[in-house]
Formats: sequence, C-alpha cells, structure tokens
Amino acid sequence: MIAVLKRTPVIWGLFIAQLLIFPCFALFSDAVGGRYLDTITTGEGCRALIAAMTEAQRNAHFWITVLLDTAYPLAYGGFFAAMALRFFGRYGPLTALPALATIIVDLTENTVQALALSGAADALDAKSWLTPLKFGLFFLAAAIALIALVIAVAHLFRKRKA
Repeated sequence: MIAVLKRTPVIWGLFIAQLLIFPCFALFSDAVGGRYLDTITTGEGCRALIAAMTEAQRNAHFWITVLLDTAYPLAYGGFFAAMALRFFGRYGPLTALPALATIIVDLTENTVQALALSGAADALDAKSWLTPLKFGLFFLAAAIALIALVIAVAHLFRKRKA
C-alpha cells in the first residue's frame, strides 16, 4: 500500500480529488440549511442544529456526510500521507501517522453524525473531543505535507543543477 501511495500519479490524483470535493460542500450548503455538523464541537449544539432542520435538510445532510464527507478525508488524508511517505524517506511512515489518524477520526465523526441524522443513535457527545481532534490532526498533517512539498521543491532544484 505504501508503494502505491508514493507514486506520482496517485499523489496528483488525491490532490485533484480533494480540490474537486471541497467546493461541493459550499455547493450543497443550502440543502442542509447553511451549516454542517462538522463545524460544531458540542453534542448539544449538534442536537439543536438537527432539531432545527427540516426532514429534507436532515436527509440531504445525511447523504452529504455519507458520500461526500467520506470521500473527502480519504482524499485529503491520503494526499497528506502520500506526501509524507514520498518525501520524508525512512521517516515517511512515522510522518504519515497524523494523516492516517485524521482519516480515522474524521470517518468516526462522520459515523456519529450520520447515526444522529438518521435517528438511529445519539453519540453526539463524542463530538466534544472528535471534532477538535480531527482539526488538530488535520493541521498537523497539513504542516507535514507542506514541509514535504518544500523538500520536493528542493530535490527538484538540486536535480536541475546536476
């Protein structure tokens, strides 16, 4: 799996996928009533938002969470992990861990939200630690990917001089 993620076409594919998915959240924002549960860090806040939604908005939010917000962490998390694996050499697997953890936490958060939106279960109190953890891991993984990009550019210039 690591060898596949390190391939240039895979890195570009994940990068393009995240760029295509991200604007879709804004595109569908009106369908969910203007605010996504992903931005709320308390169970009570999520419950209040869900209670204020119409059935159509809850249904739209459910499907956006299950489809779009499942693809998004796989795309951005995969990209961040791939950059770390590719450009940090023997430390690649270690530096990819925050990106992989971000995927797991984001998908867990999505599951909690989808269960609540569908009325199947209420585990929204977990949002008080899931959402901040997701954002913290996201920014750490993004910073690692940015450093990987600097390393990549440095390698590119070094090859041109040779």
